[in-house]
This record gives sequence, C-alpha cells and structure tokens, in this order.
Amino acid sequence: MKNKVIIIAEAGVNHNGNLDMARQMVLAAKEAGADYVKFQTAVPELVISTFAPKAEYQKETTGEEMSQLEMCKAIHLPLEAYAGLAELCRETGIGFMSTPFDLVSIDCLIPLKQDYWKIPSGEITNLPYLRKIGALGEKIIMSTGMSTLAEVENALRILEQAGTPRSNVILLHCTTQYPAPYESVNLRAMDALATLGCAGVGYSDHTVGTEVAVAAVALGACVIEKHFTLDRNLPGPDHKASLEPAELKQLVGAVRHAEEALGSGRKEVAAAEAANMEVARKSIVASRNIAAGELLTEENITVKRPGNGISPMLWDSVLGTRAVRDFGADELIELSYQE
Repeated sequence: MKNKVIIIAEAGVNHNGNLDMARQMVLAAKEAGADYVKFQTAVPELVISTFAPKAEYQKETTGEEMSQLEMCKAIHLPLEAYAGLAELCRETGIGFMSTPFDLVSIDCLIPLKQDYWKIPSGEITNLPYLRKIGALGEKIIMSTGMSTLAEVENALRILEQAGTPRSNVILLHCTTQYPAPYESVNLRAMDALATLGCAGVGYSDHTVGTEVAVAAVALGACVIEKHFTLDRNLPGPDHKASLEPAELKQLVGAVRHAEEALGSGRKEVAAAEAANMEVARKSIVASRNIAAGELLTEENITVKRPGNGISPMLWDSVLGTRAVRDFGADELIELSYQE
C-alpha cells in the first residue's frame, strides 16, 4: 500500500525491567501487526536528579514512597539488553526502535542500526542531546508534547545545524499526560506542525482507547505510536494508559481500514458500487397504459426504478414527444431517434 501508516507499538518500560517480559512484548507486537516495537533506553542516573519529583500520574500509579529516580532504576533494562532485543526483532520480522534519554544511551543504540531515531517530547529543549542525534544524519521521529510551534522549529534548526535536514524528520503531535483527556488532544495542531516542512506529521496517542488514533489517521497522520502492555494491572507508571495485546491488534486493524478508506481523493464511481447504479437510480416509465402515438405528458409518465432506461435528467426532452409504441404501466419509455 502506498504511503502506509507506520504503527509503532510503544513497549516503553512496560516490561518493568524484566528482559523475558520485554521479549514477550516483541512477540506480542508482531502478533498484533505493528510495524515497530519501541523500547526506552536510559541510564537513570544520567537522566534524573535525586531532587526530581514524580509526575502526578506516576504518583497515582506507583505511590510516593519511591522517588522518580528510584522508580526508573527499578524498571529500566541494562544497556547490554538492547542488542539482544534488536536481534530478536530481526528474527521475528518486526522493526526495532528504542528512545534514548541520555547521551550514553545514544552511543549504546548507534550500533543497532535503527530505521528511525526517536526523540521524546521531554528532550525537545535538550541542546546537547539534539546536537548528538542530529550529527548522525539519520531519519528521526520527534514527539512534540509540551511544546510550542516555536520550540519545535528551534529544535529542527538545531538538528539541521548538526547535520540532519528536516526532510529526514517526522513530527509527532502528542499530549504528554497519561492518560490524556480527550479535550486536551487538539488533533488539529497536526496542521500547524505540517507547516514546518518536515517529512511528515504523525500522532503519539496517550488517550484511553483507540478512536483518537484512528481519527488522527483520517487527518493525515503518517505515523501512529501507542503504548501497550501485556497486562494493564501490572505495577508501573505506564500500564494503566496502555493497550493490552488484543486491543493493540484491534488498533492496527482499525488504522489499516481507515487508511484504505481514505482512498485517492477523486470523486468517481467506485468499483464496489457500480453494479448498484441500475438498482438505485431511476428511469422514465409509463405511469399508466399509453397508446402508440399518444403525446407524452406529466400525466402519463413518471420516474421509477430501475435505472436502465432513459435518465430522468432528460425529462424535459421526453415531454411533448409521442409514444413510439404501446406502453403498459411501469414499462420503460423508449424514444424514436429517427424523428
């Protein structure tokens, strides 16, 4: 399919630091039909200070006993785990991605040859980070949650100055809240992002359910990213706002149906409906018995199905002509083209 929507199954840290669970998530994402499964790579001590507070949603899902740093240390995989996950993805036939959250994690991921580098919303104002990824000159998908259009433009300039043209960047509109309230989503902001001249615009969905992601496809999203989990009841910050595998499969199916339904944009008769034209359209027929030679008037002709006779659009041309033969009620009117 031309311009197929890229679907990223965001495993994130929903493996809870368990490598076996991460491997199961690769298989689940493949089974659901996603194009990529994406993890999050970080050295928590390089990302989070000891003073960093938890977000409110993190307090709600994991309590307040552990700090943000302690929480993240408990749920991240060691850096050496990602090479094995990338290899499993290759063996399984699904694309591998992982979002780096620090400079060391970028170095860890470079040898794994990702199709796209994923820049998360929180790094859009991180100059050293943007420069390092921009210097790679590779394809990038950048989330834009919590940012203004001016901040997105500034991040693009930094990437360009470092060596990555914006034609290599896909921007993802997103609302950084878990789950995101529907009224906060503002899908039409994708139109604003489209003015920045990048390779495309997509949507990273943090709402409950799947309908908003499908709506984004209808608005032109070329990438859909959605968190998923093996079990929404597992402990951890992101499980509650994630899809379970069966729901992820439903999302993939819905996105594929939506992109098929978008079509070419030309208004024309679809092959699927052509056979129904004769059934649904109408023709000029006799409204009562008509004798040969009788004048055709509004009193003896009418319009009824089927549509395999003279089109009612020729009504004015038929009125005032004479019947070429006897017609019974409901018979299709015929004209003599020899007159």
